[in-house]
Amino acid sequence: MSDKLRSMQVFVAAATARSFAAAAQALDMSPVMVGKHVQALEQELGARLIERTTRKQSLTEIGAAYLERCRDVLASVEAADHVAEHLRAEPQGSLRISAPSTYGEHRLMPVIGAYAALHPQVKIDLMLTNRVVDMAEEGVDVVIRSGALADSGLIARPLRPGRVLVCASPAYLKRRGTPRHPSDLEKHDCLMFSDWRPHATWRFRKGGQEVEVAVRSSFVSNTGMSLVTAAIADMGVAMQADVLLEPALAEGKLVRLLPKWELPSRPMHILRRPEARPSAKVRSFVDFALERLG
Repeated sequence: MSDKLRSMQVFVAAATARSFAAAAQALDMSPVMVGKHVQALEQELGARLIERTTRKQSLTEIGAAYLERCRDVLASVEAADHVAEHLRAEPQGSLRISAPSTYGEHRLMPVIGAYAALHPQVKIDLMLTNRVVDMAEEGVDVVIRSGALADSGLIARPLRPGRVLVCASPAYLKRRGTPRHPSDLEKHDCLMFSDWRPHATWRFRKGGQEVEVAVRSSFVSNTGMSLVTAAIADMGVAMQADVLLEPALAEGKLVRLLPKWELPSRPMHILRRPEARPSAKVRSFVDFALERLG
């Protein structure tokens, strides 16, 4: 509470009790300090609020009018505090979330749907983008980022890393054979992103062994989903994020290759601004996402 609001609170107590001593006891301060608060208000207003004699204290005309206004102000402050506390305790209001496009569409959306069902008073605004978002400038409450984190001062919590798998369709494997070692991929059509051209290598690791494979392709695209679709269409071997491949793998449209070999994974984090007491909507969503994606 500011100094002036505190002085108003002390003045109301003194005027109501008609005694500095009684007000001091109620507020757990000395009578001298009560007097100083009242004097500070009187000096600022340029008017006497309480007439003080050795036998009694009484409000002046200005003091009586000021007392009513002080009560109104303090009641408004208390009501505002209650509103803020309620907003902090109960998730509600607009929650702006940013996430990478593929991760947001395929991994985060089910989480958002489940959260929204539990907290109908929260209006969710999801922004999917692969660029680095400035949370303060763009009014974002929670952001999910992939890759290494810069020292941004944000509060970051780790999520499960994004895994990369290698897959092909059963028909393609029947026609071209199933790779048993990463080096076998040099003989296959490997579906690639456009920005990988003209040279691309896929790195595999198993234990302490690491293998780099120079791959070639007769099909390139700028989106991961189109590469997955191409693999389902028997066009070649796709190396893609597990989040894109899982539905096709579950349906048997694709087969995972080289399961004992690992490809580089990407760290994932959920971040919020460094507030000592984050709002209920931010705190509850971060906790909810960590339970399901952490």
